[in-house]
Amino acid sequence: MSAPLRPRPAAPHGPAASRDRAVPGARATSRLLTVGVVGAGRVGAVLGAALAAAGHHVVAVTGESGASRARLALLLPEVPRHPAVAVAHAAADLLLIAVPDDALAGVVADLAERGALHPGQVVAHTSGAHGLGVLAPVTAAGARPLALHPAMTFTGTPDDLARLDGISYGVTAPAELRPLAARLVTDLGGVPEWVAESDRPLYHAALAHGANHLVTLVNEATDRLRDAGVGRPEKVLAPLLRAALENALRLGDDALTGPVSRGDAGTVRRHLARLNATAPESVPAYLALARRTADRAIAAGRLRPVEAQSLLGVLADSGREVAA
Repeated sequence: MSAPLRPRPAAPHGPAASRDRAVPGARATSRLLTVGVVGAGRVGAVLGAALAAAGHHVVAVTGESGASRARLALLLPEVPRHPAVAVAHAAADLLLIAVPDDALAGVVADLAERGALHPGQVVAHTSGAHGLGVLAPVTAAGARPLALHPAMTFTGTPDDLARLDGISYGVTAPAELRPLAARLVTDLGGVPEWVAESDRPLYHAALAHGANHLVTLVNEATDRLRDAGVGRPEKVLAPLLRAALENALRLGDDALTGPVSRGDAGTVRRHLARLNATAPESVPAYLALARRTADRAIAAGRLRPVEAQSLLGVLADSGREVAA
């Protein structure tokens, strides 16, 4: 059973409150906000519920699909559903737009063209890939733009609320909005990471590379263990992967182990031969990651260049075979 929502103080206390008072404009961020949420996907529904738990007034949401209605029934059961324009009108202080990256520009432009935005209103999106540029129509309407991306994967259930504590948010904001942005992140239980507008694509690429590709990599390893006759591959992988992840986060490239970091060309050659026979679709990814692992091992001094020559030759030969 999911843990019940625990209301969070509407404003920070103690040292955090003192820091807010020391920031110009912070006093204006201490009041509760009237909030609307456009997009009841996994992120929007959860962040809306978290803002409500922090004491803010979430007064309207969008959500027409069956999945969206189910999420809202779990997370924001008392908040009325309305079309996006009505939600924007109702969001006197903060309009949170949580829609797919490629849909964001169109949603923002439509709301601006239909006069749904108003001066002084903060319009925040949750896209990691976009910064403030996509919110140009917001600025033109006199509203204030904010990019507020939670660095977390979401299921769209109440279980997500516990995972928000301590996570980072990639924030891009005009200088005058930084106190408010910091306050919102604090209310959500998170920590702001200030990301420059020009760095948003790199920031998002790093997160996607680390999290999304990790899921693919784990599932590839699981499939290959099944091919090898392992009945419960997740049981084999779980302690190994947890240790590898913890070591990588703590030690960086010093956590590298395995045949590539040792320059074991013969072992890698046998890996590739068996993969090619059993699951040729896995070979290109193995080659790419092995080559990048070798590069990092060499740069970190874990693998001497002279010891890497045979290994790099095996990877190059196999790469040419795949290309052919």
